Order: sequence, then structure tokens, then C-alpha cells
Amino acid sequence: MNNLKIFSGNSNTPLAREICGHLAIPLGAAKVRPFSDGEIMVEIGENVRGRDVYVIQSTCAPANDNLMELLIMADALKRASAARITAVIPYFGYARQDRKVAPRTPITSKLVADLISTSGFDRVLTMDLHAGQIQGFFNIPVDHLYAAPVILRDISDRFGGSLVVVSPDAGGTERARAFAKRLDASLAIIDKRRSGPNVSQVMNIIGDVEGKTCVIVDDMIDTAGTLCQAAQALKEKGAGDVYAFATHAVLSGPALERIDNSCMKEVVVTNTIPVLDKIKKCDRLRQLSVAELLAEAIRRINGSESVSSLFV
Repeated sequence: MNNLKIFSGNSNTPLAREICGHLAIPLGAAKVRPFSDGEIMVEIGENVRGRDVYVIQSTCAPANDNLMELLIMADALKRASAARITAVIPYFGYARQDRKVAPRTPITSKLVADLISTSGFDRVLTMDLHAGQIQGFFNIPVDHLYAAPVILRDISDRFGGSLVVVSPDAGGTERARAFAKRLDASLAIIDKRRSGPNVSQVMNIIGDVEGKTCVIVDDMIDTAGTLCQAAQALKEKGAGDVYAFATHAVLSGPALERIDNSCMKEVVVTNTIPVLDKIKKCDRLRQLSVAELLAEAIRRINGSESVSSLFV
């Protein structure tokens, strides 16, 4: 691993430092800051010629600034003669714009994938894409990890007995079924009708939840509207304690207030997006770390080893 270098933009430096800790290497020196007019300046502070370089950057809020940092860092590293540059994107922003939902609308996920490919990256390492087919939007290799091993370990350590894994919508059924199979738990699905962006209404619950501990699993929590409505619907059907587990803590708008006022006992997220400041504001939030999983993937990619065992 002598040829391995890891750099980070400003989106999630704590995660980058934790990954470096697992790999026992220092975080690479780089200045990434805006000029007074908002343009982004990048200066790599050490030699990367002929090195295998990884840039850790979630494209979370502010999404456009973090995306530009990622692209400009790729250009800087390419011009500094790095041998291979990998974008490590724990949270891939714009993932929900993966298809045309109305006439004359963009497929922004594909545009962002093209930008990343064109900027100089040779491969991408990401986690829990909102839609798996986004891997095909890239013209470079993509390693798509899942936070499931980390979340499953936490659920197994904390819960026993009568457990139900709940999908908050029909689209997440495959994910919930996979969790239920590994936990030897039953499955429930919430059928909802969405009347507009970030607006949903729970319609029906498929499955038996009465008197059982319910664990809602999802890939991300944005405004938490769907999540809180799902929890309320489960309670109305006689469910016991309700917990929620998600990979990406977007938590925009009224999310924290909704979670605080909800009937959920706890909401558990990972650190693909920085969330410590939000945990201080919301007692029901708890964080799991995916740093060890990402570090192992980087180690294997660097050593040209298989990473397929990390996919599930």
C-alpha cells in the first residue's frame, strides 16, 4: 500500500480521517477552498506522480459545491500525473433524478455520471445508490457497496423475538425482503400514494405488525415525511416499538422536527453524510460508521483483489 494516497474534499472530512485510520495511512494534504467570488480552488500539497489516489467526497448539501470540489480535485490530480484516480462517493447526490418523470425534464444522474467520468476519474466507489441502474450511467468501472452488513449487525445485536422488517414503499420491497431473510424476520410493506415531490400519503399496510417490534429500512431519509407517516400507520395497526434504519441521512427541511414529534423510538443512520451536528439537535438520532467497510474496499481495490464479498 505504499503507492496509496487518500484525499478528501470538504463534504465529509471526519469520515475520510476515519477511513485513513483503518488503513493506517495519513490523509493526503490538499487545500480545497472557495475564492471570494465563490469559485473553488484546489491545491494538492504532496507528490502523487504514479500513485493510486482516492478522493473521498459525498455530494450532499451543498450538493453543487461538493460536486465541483470533486471534479476539480480530479483535474488537479490528473494534471499531477496520478496513475489512477478513484472517486469514493459515499452518498451520490442527484440519484433520485434517474429517469424522466415528466415531459422536458432532465436525467440529471446521467449528467453527473458523465461529468465525473470526463473529469479524470478512472473508477467510482459508492454506497447504496437510490437506483441500482445508475451504475450503468458511468462509462468507467463502478463498485457499489451496501451498508447492509453494518446495519444488520446493529439490528441483530439489539433486537430479538418478534421482529418485522418494514418497507416504507413498494420500491423498497426488495431491500426489506433481503433484510428480513438475513434476520429471519417477517416482512411488511406500506403502500403509499405520492401526490407531489416530498409529499406522500400512507394508504395501506400489507403484512401482520400487531404487537411486534417494527424496523423500517430505507436507503435515505430526506424530509422524513414518508418515514413518520409510515411509523404512525404501523402504530395505528397495533405495532409495538417502531425503529428506522437508513444509510443516507439527508435530513433536509423539517426532518428533525418531524422525527422529534414522531412515534418512533429511534432513527439510526450511517455517516455517509455528516450528521453529528443533527444528532445534537435530535435525541432520537443515532449514527453507525461505514468507514471500516469503505476502507476494506479501498484496500482491496488498491491490491487488485475481489470486492464482491463486500457487496452484500
